[in-house]
Amino acid sequence: MPSLTRSLFLITVGLPLVGGLLSFILHRKPKLSIIMGFTCANISSLSGMGLGIMVLLTGSPAHFNLPWSLLNVPLGFTIGPLAAFFITVICVVCFSVSVYSYGYVTEYIGKHNIGFLGLLYNLFVFSMITLVASENALMFLFFWELMSLSSYFLVVYDHHDPNIRKAGFIYIVMTHIGTLFIVAAFMLLYKYAGSFNFLLYAAAGHALPSQLKTIVFLLITLGFGTKAGIVPLHIWLPRAHPAAPSNVSAIMSGVMIKTAIYGFIKVVIEMMGGGPVWWGVLILVIGSISAVLGVMYALMEHDIKRLFAYSSVENIGIILIGLGASLIFIGNGNNKMAMVGLTAALFHVFNHAIFKGLLFLGAGSVHFATRTRDIEKLGGLLKKMPWTGFFFLIGAISISAIPPFNGFVSEWLTFQSLLMLGSGSTSTLLNILGPLSGAALALTGALAAACFVKAFGIQFLALPRSANAESAREVPVSMRLAMGLLALLCFVIGVAPLIVISLLNPVCKALLGVGTTQILGGYGWVNVLTKMKPVTGISPISLVIILAAAVFLIFFVFRVIGKSGTVRTDETWNCGMVLSPNMEYSATSFSKPILIIFRKIFQPKREIQKEYILEPYFTRVIKYRGSIKPVFEETIYGPITQILIRIANRIKIFQSGSIHLYLAYIFVVLVLLLIFAR
Repeated sequence: MPSLTRSLFLITVGLPLVGGLLSFILHRKPKLSIIMGFTCANISSLSGMGLGIMVLLTGSPAHFNLPWSLLNVPLGFTIGPLAAFFITVICVVCFSVSVYSYGYVTEYIGKHNIGFLGLLYNLFVFSMITLVASENALMFLFFWELMSLSSYFLVVYDHHDPNIRKAGFIYIVMTHIGTLFIVAAFMLLYKYAGSFNFLLYAAAGHALPSQLKTIVFLLITLGFGTKAGIVPLHIWLPRAHPAAPSNVSAIMSGVMIKTAIYGFIKVVIEMMGGGPVWWGVLILVIGSISAVLGVMYALMEHDIKRLFAYSSVENIGIILIGLGASLIFIGNGNNKMAMVGLTAALFHVFNHAIFKGLLFLGAGSVHFATRTRDIEKLGGLLKKMPWTGFFFLIGAISISAIPPFNGFVSEWLTFQSLLMLGSGSTSTLLNILGPLSGAALALTGALAAACFVKAFGIQFLALPRSANAESAREVPVSMRLAMGLLALLCFVIGVAPLIVISLLNPVCKALLGVGTTQILGGYGWVNVLTKMKPVTGISPISLVIILAAAVFLIFFVFRVIGKSGTVRTDETWNCGMVLSPNMEYSATSFSKPILIIFRKIFQPKREIQKEYILEPYFTRVIKYRGSIKPVFEETIYGPITQILIRIANRIKIFQSGSIHLYLAYIFVVLVLLLIFAR
């Protein structure tokens, strides 16, 4: 490793440890603890960005060997193109969140131990970076567990609330179930590789018998799918993300769940070189279902952070759609077309990290100012918090895949991979599956737009619906600056997407042997053009010019028309009644048409209570309460839980409390092991 790269790596992984310890030591001086903890995280993130971009630009992996070994396994880090890309994504989001935290974390002063928060936060950042840089399975699993535990303690940071403790329990149980599948897959690879080193895993993975290869693929899909939050393994996600502090939620949703995408790509594509076509079909179907159901459930939510959590399920689905298409093409031996799907998936990893981080920071700012996450109790915040509202709007447009912001281009590339799948395959099933997945993605986009019209409109427009919303004030400068940085990235990447696509060139070359030059279109940085059939292209810069010209033209026309007439301002007519916030469009009424259309899926329940002045003619109060059936909890996890409880009740007789009996258990197990060892 060259000296500069080595120095950047040491700063990137060393400063979070230093910052976490300093923050914890200085917990009695909370303001100084905040400065030390998050400043170290900031510098580490900047260094990590530099390190990742250097590796991507040179295309040469960087190595760093530790002076220790474990079980005769040398310990070290290898930062190849794939790891460098994910380190860059992690550090971009963590830098913005760390800047945001200077102001945001002050609300916990006097309520909780700030030093403990700083320690956990820095360990969380450290574990994600070292996880993707690990060069063997033992280190990967160690840092995976460190990431899970640090994020768990961050989720339950406000542990006085029993709902938060329950959310943390569900999260830690689900993440360890996923870890069991990952460990099983790594053990199978170890059996054939004879080592925990990922390079030897890759050699063994390509040579695995087909049946064993399939078992590893299924174990990896279940293990990393649990952490990513695919349906139906997603139940922890809408509980844990709202429970955590908003700066932590931004990292969990923006980048932590993407470490599962990294692990999936590393094992399935890098180590095993893909597999049969049905692998891709399975991932494509899982992605399509997760995308549609994720956004549908997001539309039903009124807790803004739960809404964003379900939206993360949707966007993980979109990423998996691109990966599924890529795996299908790999199975068909067409790595050129596989590159488009892989590029779309990785590009959406980056884009989702940016705009979802921005939206969670926006939600945190709203909660900071109003002390509520219920959008039904908000409204009128745009006048009170104009900067937060503006940045939130950019995030909402980006996640809705509307040009000229970044979400549009990665979803457009995902559509291109599905069009290629539908038109370039010789299989009738795949020719049908491509358009069906495209239709699911299109429905997802339409529902996402509706979802974020609701999220922005109900919070920021009309009149305040509560005293807290009425008294809201703009958040501190550091919080606005962090949101502004991410909002700027949403626009810059939307206008110049080839910045990211060109950085993905060494990643795709390393994984597929095909670079992204196939979609680096003509006229330099103007076009994104897929040079494969069907040949399609877009020009983001041209879109910006056209949109700007249209806005200017509309403004000019209305100014010309306005000069010849008069404008009269008057009160809104309301049949003689005084307008009040109770008459506004609510989040419930906004999402009701979608609830009716998909009622077979949501299985809604409602309760109506009426109080009368004179029954049944004159009503004093009508109370309406609506809910949807928690389908996955009741049909899958509820029965499984009951079965486990019954089994536990039966075997608890072995827990007698006698130390002599426990020693007998150990003796019997040792004898059995000695017998089988022979």
